[in-house]
Amino acid sequence: MMNGPDRRTAAACPRPAARDSLRTPVGVAELDLDAPGELCSPGGLGPADPDGRVLALVRLHGHPLGLVTATGAPGDTAGLRRALVDAAYRELHVPALSTATPVARRSRVGRARVPADLPTVSVVVCTRDRAGMLRQCLDSLLRTGYPRVEVIVVDNAPSDDSTKELVQACYPGLVRYLREPVAGLARARNTGLAAARGELCAFADDDLIVDAGWVQALAERFGEDESVACVTGLVLPAELETEAQATLERYGGYSRGFIARSWSRQELATDPLLRFSVGRFGSGANMAFRTDVLRRLGGFDPATGTGTPARGGEELLAFFRVLGAGHTIAYQPDAIVWHRHPRTQQDLADHVFGFGVGFGAYLAAAVTHQPAVLGELVRRLPSGVRKWYAARRAGAQVSTVRDGALARLEFRGLLYGPVGYLRSVRRQHAFVRAGETS
Repeated sequence: MMNGPDRRTAAACPRPAARDSLRTPVGVAELDLDAPGELCSPGGLGPADPDGRVLALVRLHGHPLGLVTATGAPGDTAGLRRALVDAAYRELHVPALSTATPVARRSRVGRARVPADLPTVSVVVCTRDRAGMLRQCLDSLLRTGYPRVEVIVVDNAPSDDSTKELVQACYPGLVRYLREPVAGLARARNTGLAAARGELCAFADDDLIVDAGWVQALAERFGEDESVACVTGLVLPAELETEAQATLERYGGYSRGFIARSWSRQELATDPLLRFSVGRFGSGANMAFRTDVLRRLGGFDPATGTGTPARGGEELLAFFRVLGAGHTIAYQPDAIVWHRHPRTQQDLADHVFGFGVGFGAYLAAAVTHQPAVLGELVRRLPSGVRKWYAARRAGAQVSTVRDGALARLEFRGLLYGPVGYLRSVRRQHAFVRAGETS
């Protein structure tokens, strides 16, 4: 029932050999089997010329198939490409004739044809004091080629005007700038949600590089099924330059795999833990909602999220409430973003501890919003925790002392999570009282 095991499904992670290669920093690239003579940097922002060990996303007709690794000699990029192609056909079971009958191909500058009935998508990017990183995120967003998209930057409790100056100087008329003075990712997302003009509202973090087909892949999935109220997508590492980044990816990262699927409330009858193990649905770094549905549900709980004592959980609670309201949640791996993992060991430890705190806070928030689930949660929590910890230890396939330490750290975060949520609730009440008396 924990968030952890869902990050470790076989489809979500590299194969055992690829996992082992992540013990040392590796390069990251993209390889489309329709053009095997070239490698691209993550997000297709330009050609890549790596050497040494490389982790590559393999595409066929633009669609992601999986991850493979290979090692190239210095200066022998052609040899590295051949090794990656061989690994793709060997490990990912690619059809022998990859160029036969290309279907729904996604180019690196967006889809070739955009149907006229696709909806307007509002993309909300929340940020705080990271103007340099934000710029690359916005540049990738504005090159998607999707014609009906608005980009909203929400500057959350900034310490200076650097983000505002960036948006005004570099993106006039292209990006809307909003400021949310109270710290908290959920508050920032609610500010963006309130201002969104699109039928769909997508959320991206400022430390992402967005794939050219991301917006359209999200929009198309909504169009396939009116019952779908939330779509999540594939999150891959943008870089694995430090040991901390490689450790996080080996530990589980953010990926939910390369197989599209969906979940509905009807599945609760056969999988009672589904309502709690919402981490399997996706990540807050890559999610979109029908704007009217999310507004009717009240948006995100402001007592959750990064920047509060809860340290996260706002997206998990949103998934929980969407599913509980009778809607469907879909995972679409064609909707790809690339995430910059923490670079230092201290940042990694804080990040993993935050995973646990956020999940514990989400459980507390779920009970607060729907007290009727408390009994079921109490009954299932002990066995769920045992299964989670066992999956953490067994799922790595390459067990290390550091992985075990991270699992214990995440577990301690889980135990603290409900306390963090209650502290955050009190803080939110103080904000309300201060506003009433001002």
